[in-house]
Amino acid sequence: MPSGGGYGQGVVLHPADPLTVLAHGIGSQHDLPISPFYAFAGAFTALFVSFLALGLLWSASRFRGDRSGLALPARLQRVADAPATRNALRGLGLAGALAVLLYLLLGPDDPARNPAPGAVYVLLWVGLVPASLLFGPAWRLLSPLRALHRLLTPLWHPTPRPLPARLGQWPAAAGLFAFTWLELVSPDPASTTTLLIALTGYAAVQLLLAARFGERWFADGDAFEAYSALLAGLSPLGRRSDGRVVLRNPFHGLDATPEQPGLVATVCVLLGSTAYDGFSDNPSWINAIQTSPLGRTPAATLGLLGSITLVAVLYCLCAAVTRLVCGPHPGPLTAFAHSLVPIALGYLVAHYFSLLVAEGPRTVIMAFGTDNDPQPLPPLGPGALAALQVIAVVTGHVLGVIAAHDRSVRLFPPAKAVAGQLPLLALMITYTVGGLSLLLN
Repeated sequence: MPSGGGYGQGVVLHPADPLTVLAHGIGSQHDLPISPFYAFAGAFTALFVSFLALGLLWSASRFRGDRSGLALPARLQRVADAPATRNALRGLGLAGALAVLLYLLLGPDDPARNPAPGAVYVLLWVGLVPASLLFGPAWRLLSPLRALHRLLTPLWHPTPRPLPARLGQWPAAAGLFAFTWLELVSPDPASTTTLLIALTGYAAVQLLLAARFGERWFADGDAFEAYSALLAGLSPLGRRSDGRVVLRNPFHGLDATPEQPGLVATVCVLLGSTAYDGFSDNPSWINAIQTSPLGRTPAATLGLLGSITLVAVLYCLCAAVTRLVCGPHPGPLTAFAHSLVPIALGYLVAHYFSLLVAEGPRTVIMAFGTDNDPQPLPPLGPGALAALQVIAVVTGHVLGVIAAHDRSVRLFPPAKAVAGQLPLLALMITYTVGGLSLLLN
């Protein structure tokens, strides 16, 4: 759900409609007052300087994954891990899910007067970004699916079956694609009926699979939990391999991202759907899907699939060239997939910042029954917003270069480590050009 352009996409909005800002996320992104020349020049300079500096000054791996971090006081960890704390958080998540369900069942089918669409598309999907960055895998603690699973398990006493290792994060990738399709492609994503069917269907499938495989299913099978956990790798709060809650360099947490099947697909869905949202409000694309002989929804679906596929193909080509340059490696695809996470984060910040701070409070106020909820106002002026978006995209790519370099010097001999990163650098430049073009074109 990149710029919020999909939320309300199937709703006819008027200029005075408070959902106009929400429907277009970052607003008039194609008229942002910043010179493309300076944006691209700054991005290329940042990437090349960081790449050269790393090649000259960073010759040994410095990130230690889940073996690093300064342990927090034992008393604080006891409070964090206490059953009362965990139950309170699960209860909070379950109460929020019940409130959304009631609004979908009993509230008006109008996103300007019903907070349920905003709760799903803004507070949940977008809000998970800062929540996961600040507190770690927040959805794991708040998930109403985990709470329901624990409440229902005593009723049937299931015997969990082992999860197939090859499954990995593929279910999460499929779930993320389904959600972004709902938000960006479906004819009426803000309809209460659409959301009710989608959310209850998703919950039913998740609970049935958790009944078969046990609660561990949610870690990689629930799209929202996997999404939150990926972003939580960049949180300063984490857990060491010994179970202690620690403060850490976020790069250590990123380095601990599990290399498992489906990881590349999950990150590529995030990046590709963001890219699709970036051009989905382009007049040429809107005209193309509206006049397509396939129909609007099939054409838009192909566009979303094509965007995700392009991101994935570019990454796979990069991994293949890296393997040719550096020699065989057992997992060339997953070895560097973690370096795409900060890039995805940069795009999420660039596309979602104004949506969250403008529509988040309005959704909360609406949920508490205030009739005179305020019109969403831009959190920053056009120039400041443009600068934030460019900085977010470029910073995400620079962090990706650093993460990839550290992994490269760990995996490959010194003579090949830097050369092996040239394909990754080319990939970062390609993604940067694409991302900035969508923002500034």
